[in-house]
Amino acid sequence: MFDALVTIDFAALALAAGYAGLVALVLVESGVFFGFFLPGDSVLFTAGILAASGFFNIWVLLGFLFAAAVIGSNIGYWFGAKVGKKLFTREDSFFFHKKHAERTKVFYEQYGPWAIIMARFVPVLRTFAPILAGVGDMPYKTFLRYNIAGALLWSVGVTSLGFLVGHTVPHASDFLLPIVTGFAVISMLPLFFLRTKVS
Repeated sequence: MFDALVTIDFAALALAAGYAGLVALVLVESGVFFGFFLPGDSVLFTAGILAASGFFNIWVLLGFLFAAAVIGSNIGYWFGAKVGKKLFTREDSFFFHKKHAERTKVFYEQYGPWAIIMARFVPVLRTFAPILAGVGDMPYKTFLRYNIAGALLWSVGVTSLGFLVGHTVPHASDFLLPIVTGFAVISMLPLFFLRTKVS
């Protein structure tokens, strides 16, 4: 997975996607179960750096991404509440692997509602946590509170971090590949820690 990440040109991806594409990526990764493979952290961080160079309006970007993160997780929650229990009986496919749902279930059982916030910063888990909240019949009002908090910390926080790096590191946009590769590696560490702990 690391090899795949370092070969992606995140700047080109973010620029080609534009506002609409970034919104779609965040929305899908935030709760649509086949979006677990999307590199949300790295794309948000890159978009923030590009915003610092004037390619995006940072306030428009933050507003759109926050809304997409909230809406995407809401879709995941209601999917989990209505049909999510079937996830644990279906066979593995290209878009679905039972181990991802099982790993998220363990994480969810360990941290309860806080898993909705914490999972935002763990690839794969951020896609499945809202679905598992729906499967587990978490009260919607409780889910919504934690979902909004998590969406704010993740979408606004990671994008703003990229924006800050873009403003403080001279010519940061010229060194996007090593900066974003390093960020991608760091963002993957919680997943490998959890995999070791759960397996």
